[in-house]
Amino acid sequence: MILCKGEMGGQDMFRIAIGGFSHETHTFLDKRTEVEDFYAREVQYGDRVIEDNRRVRNYIQGFIEVLEEADAEMIGTVNASAGVHGYVTAEAFEKFTGDMVNALDGVSNLDGVLLALHGAMASEEYDRAEAEVVRRVRAAVGDNIPIMVTLDLHANEDHELTDVADAVFVCKEYPHTDTKETGMAAARCMLAVLTGEFRPAMAIHKPGIISPSVFQATDVSPMKDFRARADGWEEQEPTIEYISIAAGFGYADVPDAGASVIVVANDDRELAATVAQDLSSYMWQRREELARKPILKTKEAVLEAMRLVEEGVRPVVLADGSDRTGDSTHVLRELLRQDAEGFALSSMNDPDAVRICERAGLARDVKLEIGGWGQASGEPLYVEGTVEYLGDGQYVLTGPMGTGGNVNCGPSAVLNLGRDRYVVLTSINHQVRDDQGFRAFGLDPDSLGILLIRSRVHFRAYYDDTAGAIVEVDAPGMGPADLSVLRFEKVPPDVFPVGRNWSQ
Repeated sequence: MILCKGEMGGQDMFRIAIGGFSHETHTFLDKRTEVEDFYAREVQYGDRVIEDNRRVRNYIQGFIEVLEEADAEMIGTVNASAGVHGYVTAEAFEKFTGDMVNALDGVSNLDGVLLALHGAMASEEYDRAEAEVVRRVRAAVGDNIPIMVTLDLHANEDHELTDVADAVFVCKEYPHTDTKETGMAAARCMLAVLTGEFRPAMAIHKPGIISPSVFQATDVSPMKDFRARADGWEEQEPTIEYISIAAGFGYADVPDAGASVIVVANDDRELAATVAQDLSSYMWQRREELARKPILKTKEAVLEAMRLVEEGVRPVVLADGSDRTGDSTHVLRELLRQDAEGFALSSMNDPDAVRICERAGLARDVKLEIGGWGQASGEPLYVEGTVEYLGDGQYVLTGPMGTGGNVNCGPSAVLNLGRDRYVVLTSINHQVRDDQGFRAFGLDPDSLGILLIRSRVHFRAYYDDTAGAIVEVDAPGMGPADLSVLRFEKVPPDVFPVGRNWSQ
């Protein structure tokens, strides 16, 4: 089959519905993900699903480019996403899933559905939320309409999703710089199915491994080696269209938690199953590398960052991958304790602190406590400083990941603590992906020695090429590198290394 991997030929105009519903659910966080959390991040309806995503490098942009080239008609339904919180409330799940189904109910002569989902969503009612979304979409459009799904590399999925979708495509890179290409692959295969050139046969296999996100970067081993083996299969077997390696999301206590391999082939389910089993077995052989690695703790990481700066290396990115709520004070407190200077933190998620700065006004001195309100975030940190910036916290990504995407940090402020020490305060949890995470708040990251950020891997899409050095830190928090500190109850007992067969 060449239509998926090659160029599309001419065909009759097809009517393809496009939608998205995305959330990475951290089931150990107390705060539920409400309807308003989606609206604070991204919600689009109808034509806006198409128009708002034309300029953003993501899955839906990939759908759009392929379908427009093929002169297909696109029908926008709903696209909703929210930042990492706890379980999606039943109200939020029913609202956005219902909105999608209602939009589909109003479409006649539909030929196919393309969905940009995440794969690690869990709601109060459905641990396998994406499978439930696709089940409802399937019920709305019927068994004869193909449904193609894209997923994030951190997807936790099993056969319940592959049983109801015609084909599933997981992005291959972490940082996720290939989301557009993943959407294009799904759209090309959709058109190939509709022209009769492709009959999707899918297989899924789970190796039984759960791992923290910080170990899942695809440009280093072992994920780099897993991807290379998968690419070898794709090159060797022309009937294999797409091999997905979902590393899984380690902070979700759900029955389908952990890695999975999904293979889409042309009318050859037996081959798909053979390849999925081969890759799954290879991952199992290297499970220790994926699930357990040493990372510096807070004191040692700060010492290392300061040592590098002293030697003339700059900027040093100090990456706190364990802070999932954005308000941790552990690393900032240690920087101050060790009398570091020439650093900036982007950012501290603290709406109350922002409001104090707003009341004080620009260039005014303030004394306040910041952070420390979330789970395992440490005690609030008392600081004194000058308000150097006040703004709406809106900016546009310019780096290689999510290029053109809007970032909404809510009302924001910058505190100057003296001696070139800065703290960006935001009202919404914020993950730095490129230098705009500093420049948008009036800071020049090139003039500083240490850049403290809340991120595991996504920042590497930009900073691997621009930072003088990167120091990962495993501080206390709700995103630990050692998953054994969390209490898993729903994962299968044989899942390594946290299932009860391993943890006893």
